Amino acid sequence: MRCKEYGLLDLPGVQTRLHLPADQEFRLPESPLVRTLYDCPDVAIGTSGQRCRLVVATHPKGPNKQKIGVERDGVIYELFLTTLPQAAFTASDVVALYLHRGSFETGLSDEDREQDPDRWCSRSACGQEAWQMVCQWIWNLRLELGHQLAPTTMRTTEFAAAVSQTQEPQGYTSPVIGGSWKAGRFCGQAFTLQPNGTVRCPADKTLFACERRKEQGGSLRMVYAARIGDCRPCPLRQQCQWEGSATKKPRQVSVLLHPLRVGPAPLLWRDWSRREHRRACMQLVRPQRIDVSLSPPTAAFPRPADVMLSRAQRAHFRLSWAERLARNARVPTASLVTITLFGIPESFAASLGLPRA
Repeated sequence: MRCKEYGLLDLPGVQTRLHLPADQEFRLPESPLVRTLYDCPDVAIGTSGQRCRLVVATHPKGPNKQKIGVERDGVIYELFLTTLPQAAFTASDVVALYLHRGSFETGLSDEDREQDPDRWCSRSACGQEAWQMVCQWIWNLRLELGHQLAPTTMRTTEFAAAVSQTQEPQGYTSPVIGGSWKAGRFCGQAFTLQPNGTVRCPADKTLFACERRKEQGGSLRMVYAARIGDCRPCPLRQQCQWEGSATKKPRQVSVLLHPLRVGPAPLLWRDWSRREHRRACMQLVRPQRIDVSLSPPTAAFPRPADVMLSRAQRAHFRLSWAERLARNARVPTASLVTITLFGIPESFAASLGLPRA
């Protein structure tokens, strides 16, 4: 789903990821727009702190005003939330699946035209919500009945091809500060990444990125270095640099981005035709005939006495749900109703559990 909570961009973990190299680039064949994707696999969302995967897509601001996303310093930011695992779906897969939702729009348009689920038919919000649920249930039932009449296999589309392990990395895991360990010395874990893309040392000094290089296996190494003017008078220099005061170089640390290995299986999309099953169901309903017969009541019951109603009761403003159910309940002595349906195929009636006449 798309997210409009752009305050997530200010989270320290998200800011740190945005200052590191991007995971992927994404573009659609029919559009010149190129999105740069940053994958944040574990972000706290909302007041409850639910953990979710956040994909941030950025692209330069164009000449026209953008309807989607937020602009910051000439860059448009779009947010996508998902629970799909990184080991199976890359950041580009997540964005492509969301943008591919246009394939559902025609089906949703058919549903709106045929059933009008948004028609106002209740004085209360819960009644209106019940109407929408009934419409959705009828729609799903119609599709299920049509599938029983004209069973077809699901269409399978290769949405994304299988990823070879020899290809370029399909993203990176969380950044890790590397460095060998030595007793009495500060290793890489003593340094912390900052939201502004720098590294903070144990003496509260700033290290800046000075080099980026690819290594064997697809890993990406970001080298950060301090200022020599900060290292020379530092009281922690003996613990920080191996040669101590004899060295003429500032302290350096590396931030490693290990490649994300995605499963070698292709990403498959499976669906049914949006109209074939509904048309089969409608063809079944049109030639049907329904006979409704009433049997005599089991016992006579007295005619209810006239009741004086107020205007509020007459308008149903003051009736509770219990009173409405009691007023509309069918008395046990009422006539039995028998409904006979004609023109239903035997296999179709058997799938619904209908008794044969």
